[in-house]
Amino acid sequence: MPFIAALIGYVTKRVAIEMMFKPLEFVGIRPFLGWQGVLPANAERMAATATGMLTDNLVDPKEIFARLDPDQVAKEIEQPLLRVVEDVTREVMEQYQPRLWEMLPVGAQQLLLRRVQAEAPKAIAKIMREISNNIEDVLDLKHMVVTNLVRDKALLNRLIRDISRPEMTFIARSGIVFGFYLGIVQLAVWTLTRSPLVLPAFGMLIGWFTDWLALKMIFLPREPRKFFGFYTWQGVFQKRRHQVAADYGEMIAAEIITVPNILEAVLTGPKSDRLFQMITREVQRTIDSQASVVKPMVAVAVGTRKFQEMKQAAAKKAAERVPHTVRHAEDYAIRALDVRNTIVDRMRQLSPLEFEGLLRPAFRQDEWKLIAVGAVIGGLVGELQVLLLLH
Repeated sequence: MPFIAALIGYVTKRVAIEMMFKPLEFVGIRPFLGWQGVLPANAERMAATATGMLTDNLVDPKEIFARLDPDQVAKEIEQPLLRVVEDVTREVMEQYQPRLWEMLPVGAQQLLLRRVQAEAPKAIAKIMREISNNIEDVLDLKHMVVTNLVRDKALLNRLIRDISRPEMTFIARSGIVFGFYLGIVQLAVWTLTRSPLVLPAFGMLIGWFTDWLALKMIFLPREPRKFFGFYTWQGVFQKRRHQVAADYGEMIAAEIITVPNILEAVLTGPKSDRLFQMITREVQRTIDSQASVVKPMVAVAVGTRKFQEMKQAAAKKAAERVPHTVRHAEDYAIRALDVRNTIVDRMRQLSPLEFEGLLRPAFRQDEWKLIAVGAVIGGLVGELQVLLLLH
């Protein structure tokens, strides 16, 4: 009986762990006959909780983006930027007045291109300064993180599972130990009573109690505490906080708050229109200040209204291409933003209660389901023991 009880303790833990993460999508007949992993089923809530911890305690977008040197960004993308300026200028001129562009002396064409190209890096640096000072106007970090985690449930699973792998191992192994000792108690009670009810009752107790106790021992106590005068225990997750911080920071920097994800959020997120307005405004200002050499000829040839349309078209094309051009500064941005080390340092400064909030929400709301499943499995194994004894 103690060995079967140990098996119950282990199996119920393994099942509970797998049911947290699998399957990614609902399997069965909705709404009640079937199952979806606890984390995937609550992806939006879990993502919002994780993001709240991230943005409230670990990452300040304004502080992070202040580390970018606008002049260095402009330098990193200078060559592709010059090509964009030339392409946009030629496209607009050929679209609106191809003959005029061809009729312009080569020297005038080159002069215009050189003057606009000379100003382009300065314009980019100015835009970067404005973005850095008003990052909240163009980037919704919470929306970005939640969107990526909800869209990729496997990523959400990895975020929780990878940083809590030792805790999951502890849960499974603890079921063996707790189950064995409860099995000794079960054996004693059954020896005294010989009641078949003892087996399923203890099976349910073992499945329920070992799940409940293991979950508590992951997080509590938050600080080392002595028990029975000689045994010291601290929640497994709390005890590993330095390693957890390193793993969490690594994963966030590598898969969530990445330069491509940030660019995607800026270009397609709920505040993307503000970025394009910002770039359009600066491009139009640059055109006005640098196009004086050909403006009289163009304005006379196509009309003032047509010239304004050309300027707006150039600004629109540039606004569409400049953000993608910034991707050439990705390596520099990764080093400058230093997301990983920022998260690691901040996590190690969290209080034990705040640190618990990193993983605890993944268990809290639906842990009763996992415990209930453990009790049911334990009861079924107990019934199986009864059948074996009767035969």
